[in-house]
Amino acid sequence: MADRGQIQDDERLRRIEAVTDATLSRLDAADLFDELLDRVRDLLDVDTAAILLLDTHAQQLVATAARGLEEEVRQGFRVSVGRGFAGRIALTRQPVVIEEVTAGAVVNPILLAMGLRSLLGVPMLVRGELIGVLHVGTLRPRRFDADDVRLLELVADRASQANLARAHNLDHTAALALQRSLLPAQLPDVPGLDMAARYVPGHVAGIGGDWYDVFTLPSGWLGLVIGDVSGHGLQSAVIMGRVRSALRAYALVCDGPAEALTLLDRKIGHFEAGILTTALYAMVSPDRTRVRLSTAGHLPPVLAVPGLPGTPVPVRVDPPLGTSRRPPRRQHTEVGLPPGAVLVCFTDGLVERRREVIDVGLAKLAEAVRPAPAEEVCDTVMRAVGAEQPTDDIAMLVVRRLPTPP
Repeated sequence: MADRGQIQDDERLRRIEAVTDATLSRLDAADLFDELLDRVRDLLDVDTAAILLLDTHAQQLVATAARGLEEEVRQGFRVSVGRGFAGRIALTRQPVVIEEVTAGAVVNPILLAMGLRSLLGVPMLVRGELIGVLHVGTLRPRRFDADDVRLLELVADRASQANLARAHNLDHTAALALQRSLLPAQLPDVPGLDMAARYVPGHVAGIGGDWYDVFTLPSGWLGLVIGDVSGHGLQSAVIMGRVRSALRAYALVCDGPAEALTLLDRKIGHFEAGILTTALYAMVSPDRTRVRLSTAGHLPPVLAVPGLPGTPVPVRVDPPLGTSRRPPRRQHTEVGLPPGAVLVCFTDGLVERRREVIDVGLAKLAEAVRPAPAEEVCDTVMRAVGAEQPTDDIAMLVVRRLPTPP
């Protein structure tokens, strides 16, 4: 009896190792689903295996991967939580065994048409949250035991982790595409001005909350925006898109930047509660001689005019957007933009460094900004502040008024 028990233990260990070996970690989610289903069919000696993932908005399980039940996936079979075999597993979040399949026990006609006799299913969980159901079936009567249930639960755990990785990759791809669509692919060609910009992600995922925007208003004024939405990833990218669109809309109906930021603050505080956002909104006059600007928790831009060193614009900083503090925003600050002058707008990632006070970075930036072509200013600033390996996202927008022709 001892030898038989040892043989059973060794067999159980082999079966567990078959679904947890290191080679599976190198597969993408779709291939991992297929590989796991192939292995579990062999290990449990079953005819079918299928994964149905939960559509949280519809509260339905959707056939996503299958072996022996490929038609279920091709038809995009769905079943509501609580209905039928898979729906009962999702509702109770407990394994379910059907030793004799009947029309009353299942609602999927494909299972009945195949002539399946016995079924075993387990929930797929991630951090206690249901994400789907994994089930197997046989064409002959079968009594699934506790070891079968534990093995299938182990497979379900591996499949759940794979789906989590897939969802993360999808979110990353979507966030990256969204962010790139929000940053101007090319700055507009504006008479009398020379412009350039840089964006450098400081997060390993390449997705941050820093952004900039440039647009021409019907009045002939030019809008310049640079902002920073707290956080990283898809949520920050989505909020960035909302903030950008809202500010463009408010810019059309407001005469000054302070008024536009006031409306934006109300919008963020109501619809994006808990999200902290900073923004600088500047407007360049149609004759390009002056700039009106207002800032909500954002660092002031640096202005360099011919013959003088670069200095921060003396603008009063209002509270960030989305905070509970909502005093009336100060009137905008207006500064001159002489021929050849350069205005550099930036996010804090350009000047903040670990173990270094921000004043050091601001001093380096001011010293590096000199009247020159906008692209040259960008390159000079990036080298001066050591932006090749940033610890935070960097966005920079440089606007230069072209020198007056002789």
